[in-house]
Amino acid sequence: MPELPEVETVVRGIRPDLVGRTIESAWLDWEPSLVTPLVSHFSARIQGQTIQEVTRRAKYIVIKLTADYLIIHLKMTGRLYVAPNDEQQHADRWVHFSFQLDNDHQLRFSDSRKFGRVYLTADLNAITGKLGPEPLADTFTLKDFRLRIEKRKGTIKPLLLNQAFIAGIGNIYADEALHRSHIHPRRKTDTLNDTEIEDLYHAIRWVLARGIERQGASIGWYRRPDGKKGEMQDDFYAYGRTGLPCRTCRQGTIQKTTIGQRGTHFCPSCQK
Repeated sequence: MPELPEVETVVRGIRPDLVGRTIESAWLDWEPSLVTPLVSHFSARIQGQTIQEVTRRAKYIVIKLTADYLIIHLKMTGRLYVAPNDEQQHADRWVHFSFQLDNDHQLRFSDSRKFGRVYLTADLNAITGKLGPEPLADTFTLKDFRLRIEKRKGTIKPLLLNQAFIAGIGNIYADEALHRSHIHPRRKTDTLNDTEIEDLYHAIRWVLARGIERQGASIGWYRRPDGKKGEMQDDFYAYGRTGLPCRTCRQGTIQKTTIGQRGTHFCPSCQK
């Protein structure tokens, strides 16, 4: 599932083509993906609204309209891209939403597994209000992170995946951050000392920033809006490297286990 860097890459890719454009109509053929409102009201409600801003909150793409917010969650196989009306793309075979723009282009949402979600709401807080802080925000300081983690008990890996704790981190970047900070994914949060908490804080911000710089990780369905792959998968140190030598300590071998029903990758040598 696309995580913060992948979603941020999508936002940056589509923003120049969308801001200032007016949505003339909307087409959809998969109502279960439409969380709100009902399909019978969706097209009429969005018609004529102008796109004012395209941003991200956690793993959500947030498109601010004249009166509403169009919010999209890509889930496992979602792709969002802008294309000319008469241009056909490989991903079009799975398009279940398309938004006709006023410049003979369309915003298309392709989703082969149909797990993606689309919201049209006037209340952004109703969808994103329970999310934790943005880990790359200037306001998210080491002090804030330490206070948040000291209030929690349990295993560190599932905590990093908890979107109410920190927004936007998923399985990939949790594994990479824990590896970079030399913390075993089964460590209990109340056993982390001040130095380890600080190391984890910086590791989280580093791997996410690096993921954005490399325009996301294309290990499954994820593609940039232009259809090209991201490059972060070439920089992995833990995730997906089961059985390979550790690139950090050069002594251990990356192992895979299951924590909280999620596949988890770590080096037993440098993440004791």
